[in-house]
Amino acid sequence: MKNILLLVHDDAGQEARFQAALDLTRALDGHLDCLDAMPMPVVVGPAGGEGVAVLVEAERAQEAANRSRLEPRLKAEGVSWNWVEALGYLPTCLIDAARTADVIVLNRRLDRPDPTDMRYFASNVLSHTRALVVAVSDSADGFDAAGTALIAWDGSARAMATVQRAVPLLALAGEVRIIQVGQISEEAIPLEDVATYLSRHGIHAGVATVADEGSIAVTIRLAAEKFGARYLVMGAYSHHPLREALFGGVTRAMLSACSLPMVLGH
Repeated sequence: MKNILLLVHDDAGQEARFQAALDLTRALDGHLDCLDAMPMPVVVGPAGGEGVAVLVEAERAQEAANRSRLEPRLKAEGVSWNWVEALGYLPTCLIDAARTADVIVLNRRLDRPDPTDMRYFASNVLSHTRALVVAVSDSADGFDAAGTALIAWDGSARAMATVQRAVPLLALAGEVRIIQVGQISEEAIPLEDVATYLSRHGIHAGVATVADEGSIAVTIRLAAEKFGARYLVMGAYSHHPLREALFGGVTRAMLSACSLPMVLGH
C-alpha cells in the first residue's frame, strides 16, 4: 500500500483531502500522486466551441493558481510526490489514474449542491478499481493512522476483500476493533475468521457482536464513539453509475451519520 492518489481540485473539500493524503503518505512511507483533474465544461446554445474554449481557459487559470499555492506546500512536507494534469469527465479521469493506485483520497459529504459530487466519484471509482477509497469529511484535519481502527463487519466477500487490502494500514493502528451488528447469515464469513486472518498478520483485534440500535449506521457510529475510533473500515456497496451511481444502504447512511474518515472497498 504505497501508491496514494489525491484528487487535486479547487473545491471546498480540497484541504481535508490534502491533509489526509499527506498523513497517509507519511504513515505508509508511500508516494503521493496529485491528480489535477479539470472537468470538461458543457455549453448549451449558440456559443458552441468558442464558449467551451473560454470556459476551459478559465478553469485552467483557476487550477494553475491552485497549483501555485499547493506545490510549495508539497515541497515543504518531505514526502515523495508528483503532479499529473488531466482534462475531461472527472470520474473517468479518476478511474484512469486509479488503475495504479492502492488508495484514493476523496471527500464524503453528501449534502453540498456542488457539481463536484464526491459520492458519485467514489461510487464510480469503487465500481471500476480495486483501490481503497479513503473518504473524509470537508472539515477533517488529517488521518490518524496510529489511532484506533474500527472494522464494521457484515460477513460479505467485499468486506473481506477490503480488510485484506487494508492490512498494511491496520498494522499501523494502535488498536483494532471488529464489530458485527446483530446476526449474519450462515453463508457469511464468521466474525472470528476475520480476526484469525488478521492475527496471522500480527494484528490482534478485539471482536464484538452488538445489538442493533434501530439503525445499523447509528449502531456503528455509537460503537466508534465508545471505542474512540479514529477511522472506520468497511466494504462498500455501490451501484453501476448508469443505474444509480450512489452508494446504497448502510454505506450511504454511514457517510451521512459518521464524521470519521472511512476506508471503503468493493
